Amino acid sequence: MNTPATPKPNSRNPWPIAIVAYFVLFISFIIGYIIWSTGQRQDLVRSDYYEQEIKFQQRLDSMNRTQPLRAQVAVTFDPATRAVRIALPVENGKPSIGEIDLYRPSDSRLDKKFQLALDAQGIQHLDAAKLRPGRWKVRVQWTVDGRDYFFDQALVII
Repeated sequence: MNTPATPKPNSRNPWPIAIVAYFVLFISFIIGYIIWSTGQRQDLVRSDYYEQEIKFQQRLDSMNRTQPLRAQVAVTFDPATRAVRIALPVENGKPSIGEIDLYRPSDSRLDKKFQLALDAQGIQHLDAAKLRPGRWKVRVQWTVDGRDYFFDQALVII
C-alpha cells in the first residue's frame, strides 16, 4: 500500500508574530506622539504671570471701584471702520492716565499695549486693521485723582 504523500500542515502559529507587531506599532505611536507633543508651543497665560498674581488684590480694589461706573464704560468693535472704540467716564474734566492691553488668549505674541489718550468726550479709537480676527480680551487700566480703575471685557474682532 502506497499512500500518496500528504502535505505537512503548516505548524507556524501567527499569534506570537501579531502580538509582537502590535506592541512594536503601539510603542512607535507613543514615541511619535511624545516627539510631536514636545515640539508644540506652551504659553502661560502671561509671561509675567507670577508678578501679576501678587498685584491681584490691587486689581480687585480697582475693579470694585469701577463697578459703579460700569454703565459708562464700553468697549466695542466697529467692523465698518475696523476700529476698537473705548468709552470711559469723564470726571469733571480731570485727566485720565493709563493704558490699554489687547490680550490674545490663544497667542501671547499678538498682545498689544496702548497708552490711554481720551478725547474730551472720554472716547478713544484704536486701529484694529492689523489685529488678527478672533477673540481678544481688552483690559483698560486708568487713574483719576490718584484712584485706580480697571475694566476688562472680551471682544471678538472679525
